[in-house]
Amino acid sequence: MNNKRFEPNGLPTLIGSLPAENHQQALDWIVDSTPDIPVWPQLPAIPQERMLNQFNEGIPGIIETAEDTHFDCSSERFHEEQLAFYEEYLKVSEDPETLPGSIFQTSPERAYGLHLLAASAKQLKGQIAIKGQITGPFTMLTGITDEAKRLGYYEPLFREVVVKGLALKAAWQVRFLKEAYGLPVLLFIDEPAMAGLGSSSFISISVEDISRDLAEVVNGIHTAGGLAGVHVCANTDWHILLSSEIDIINFDAYSFFDKFITCREEILAFLGRGGIIAWGIIPTLEPENILQETADSLIALWEKQAALLVSDKKGLSSILSRTIITPSCGTGSLTPDLAKSVLLLTREVSAGLRKKYLA
Repeated sequence: MNNKRFEPNGLPTLIGSLPAENHQQALDWIVDSTPDIPVWPQLPAIPQERMLNQFNEGIPGIIETAEDTHFDCSSERFHEEQLAFYEEYLKVSEDPETLPGSIFQTSPERAYGLHLLAASAKQLKGQIAIKGQITGPFTMLTGITDEAKRLGYYEPLFREVVVKGLALKAAWQVRFLKEAYGLPVLLFIDEPAMAGLGSSSFISISVEDISRDLAEVVNGIHTAGGLAGVHVCANTDWHILLSSEIDIINFDAYSFFDKFITCREEILAFLGRGGIIAWGIIPTLEPENILQETADSLIALWEKQAALLVSDKKGLSSILSRTIITPSCGTGSLTPDLAKSVLLLTREVSAGLRKKYLA
């Protein structure tokens, strides 16, 4: 693994999406709640910053209209874009120093928060790492269809350019943030669609293919010097992630810990080889859960859950040293007041655990 040099020690970070009025307000919220590992803000109220739009710049075949985003691999335009894409891909693969300015960069029009965080490096102090995010290949390929509603995953030409494009976009983002801050970059691959594995919708998709596509993006992150995380906000086939080269696994511990812990031996092996668990212990799905929980109740919940990983070699302090505290998912769909409650709980739970076990 790539992450043994990085000790998160129970510090908090966020998933990225926020219901703020603008990016500066969102960044202010982030810095206030998670100053040690800030993330760049994503505002899904802006169409270009939604999950299927934010990272599709430069991907051949993508067509955006006012109604939807779809792909078309049958046109002459696609073949021209495909040729230009692979020429750029080969150039950047041979010389990564050409990534800046390439088609694989993410523009301010798609991720203003990313560029704002980078530009704020001289004003922000005390960080130990910087967090970024990118849409995962499985989510992108099962979220975008052609005009006949066929999933992009089932079109080999489209699937290949999406996976390779995302791998280099991830590498570009790591380099971009490292250049701005000179700190470890944690780049989370957002894969909410992996919650659908095993359903009838994805019955013909193989674990080997999912693993191979994910590994290509992870390799892009590692090659650029970053730590690769994966965020899944529901249950999934955890064996895929726990047996991969991923450095950080971010899961919804509030609602799905009972599913995650069924892989106890694999989780312990993952931690043993340097893995980090980003514990999504702060609820985000139901407003009533956000309002009824307190920092003390969530600290007690983490202790109850983490106790199931305690062994002769690992106590709660050891587990917390390889833990990041996060919300269970992004807060972009919440009201601003609820989102700020989630951020406050995230900060307080982390502080309480660190005081109790790492002081």
